[in-house]
Amino acid sequence: MKVLKIAAVICALAVAASLCGCDIMDGDSSLSSRVDSSLQSSDGALESIFDLSEPMDDILSEESSEMSEVEEDLSSHSELSLPSEPEEEFSSEASAAMSTDFNEIGALDGTSNGWGPGVNRSEDGRPIAPVTFQEKYGKYAVDFIRPEKGVIYLTFDEGYENGYTPKILDVLKEKEVPAVFFVTLSYAKNNPELIQRMIDEGHIVGNHSATHPDMTSLSLQEAHDDVKKLHDYMLENFNYKMTLFRFPMGCYSERTLALLESMGYRSIFWSFAYKDWETDNQPDPTAAYSKITDFAHDGAIYLLHAVSSTNTNILGNVIDNFREQGYVLEAYPNK
Repeated sequence: MKVLKIAAVICALAVAASLCGCDIMDGDSSLSSRVDSSLQSSDGALESIFDLSEPMDDILSEESSEMSEVEEDLSSHSELSLPSEPEEEFSSEASAAMSTDFNEIGALDGTSNGWGPGVNRSEDGRPIAPVTFQEKYGKYAVDFIRPEKGVIYLTFDEGYENGYTPKILDVLKEKEVPAVFFVTLSYAKNNPELIQRMIDEGHIVGNHSATHPDMTSLSLQEAHDDVKKLHDYMLENFNYKMTLFRFPMGCYSERTLALLESMGYRSIFWSFAYKDWETDNQPDPTAAYSKITDFAHDGAIYLLHAVSSTNTNILGNVIDNFREQGYVLEAYPNK
């Protein structure tokens, strides 16, 4: 009996060793295969929360029946306890950012809204609509206008390259002005040198979606996947983590604002824009210069399209005028 008992303990040790090695690693592989590939990311700020305890418990429960005969003997060998769950791989900050509760977000208002700041201004010179909407939706990490006094932020939308971005970057470098470039997936794929130059010269590359859809026309899952596709591409190909998002065409809803916030993004609208995107119908440079500079205001977020020859030609003078008016052009708060 004593020999048999010793043999039982040896067998138990072998089972425990097996569990501590191959079986648990196999459990990790099973876990990976269960995660929806559309929700996986190398960026911790956008991954779904991984519930490591559930698959680990499944594995242990399956093995526990096989070990029932030697359970009593194993209880005296505390050093053979199974490894704890690898919770240290995920920081609490990352876990919070990865959480996307579609049920909770889906309960919010999904009414589609189109954005335009209008031209009406208050006595302090700030446009009324952006201030109003900032108060209404600011809780969702969104900017229609910034609070900083005496500061202007330049942002450029890049749906495709029209040959002007290199000159725009030249002017920004000469004037020592940082900007945000909101790009699509096709732009990033077709213009890797320009993307790298933006990064190297200290600009922010923002997420303008992968396919430039009306985000309010998509399901939450579809909208999530579209944003994440570009996010992952930039992370994998440029080692660059995007944190700022601009809704294509300015179409948004309370629901999509909450979705982007849950994904770790700040949504950036604008407090000034004008009709500059029609490449075959460009605005007169003199008129455009006056329109842009006359609307300068505290916390201004300027949207300019980089496909515009007019914008490219007057950019240097516009920057000089802003500074003459006493404004500072700063890097956008990247959070």
